[in-house]
Amino acid sequence: MDDIKNYVCDKAQRLDTFLATQIGQTRSQVAHLIKQNCVEVENKKVARAGIKLKVDQNVKVTFPHAKQEKALDVDFNVEILYEDDDVLVINKPSGVTVHPAPSVKEATLVDWLKHKGIRLSTISGEERHGIVHRLDKGTSGAMVVAKNNEAHEFLSKQLQDKSMGRYYLAVVTPPLKDDITTIESNIGRSSHNRLKMACGLEHGKYAKTMFKSLALSDDEKSQFVACKLFTGRTHQIRVHLESINRHIIGDHIYALSPKVEKSERILLHAYIIYFIHPSTKERVSFVASLDEIMKNNIYKKFNKENIDEVMETSYIMHSFTTDT
Repeated sequence: MDDIKNYVCDKAQRLDTFLATQIGQTRSQVAHLIKQNCVEVENKKVARAGIKLKVDQNVKVTFPHAKQEKALDVDFNVEILYEDDDVLVINKPSGVTVHPAPSVKEATLVDWLKHKGIRLSTISGEERHGIVHRLDKGTSGAMVVAKNNEAHEFLSKQLQDKSMGRYYLAVVTPPLKDDITTIESNIGRSSHNRLKMACGLEHGKYAKTMFKSLALSDDEKSQFVACKLFTGRTHQIRVHLESINRHIIGDHIYALSPKVEKSERILLHAYIIYFIHPSTKERVSFVASLDEIMKNNIYKKFNKENIDEVMETSYIMHSFTTDT
């Protein structure tokens, strides 16, 4: 059965503000609950989050139970970098989609999380699985997953205030001209190709990426770089590179000439992740190692000793300015 609770308003205020305080959730979560027709004021269902409540009005909320869907069988392994009662830090494999979608037929990271028993739910009954941020299917690397709703809320806020972040590694071609390259350009859905995002669009959202040159390939045709995101837009690194006529090897969506460089996977990896721990409130960071395919691709093109040296985490993290 659904859980029903009644509240009495003690002062005139907005409905969503009142319920957010009573329930201990954000106004956006409350708004979603209202859209689901789960809220009544004086026994009448309401459709707007911003209606004004009067003193002593009764508000009834019906909290639906989460709809649990069966997990698909999983045929991939996920490396766990760290786990406690609040968070799970993983190294996502390349080729694994994070979220299920109608077009996705194979098992996803969410299915793997279901098998691990991580099944959070929103107050409106929607099932979620602690996913705080995403990585594209082909991109590998560090991700943090929340194991309870409090941790999810805490980590989500860090995405907004930039206290959570990641450093990426990539192999790009042709090489960038400068040691440090900063790109600031709005990103939005391409009007020419719905699979792609595009730069410089009026309807796009502000995005900033910084690239640091780490090593030049033996033939000087490609470059090993570190990438720092100051915003988190879809395909941000790939789109910003395309805007200056560069692409990541193995990227067949934004590649200038896919036939020139072949790779079993896109050579893009979320190498370091850092955030404030939900319980200890201490800043923590984790490093996700490269898989064999990406490692072999890099060692074929670059001097191994140079690569091992520039992949030192302290070197990468101190290569970027801290201002946003």
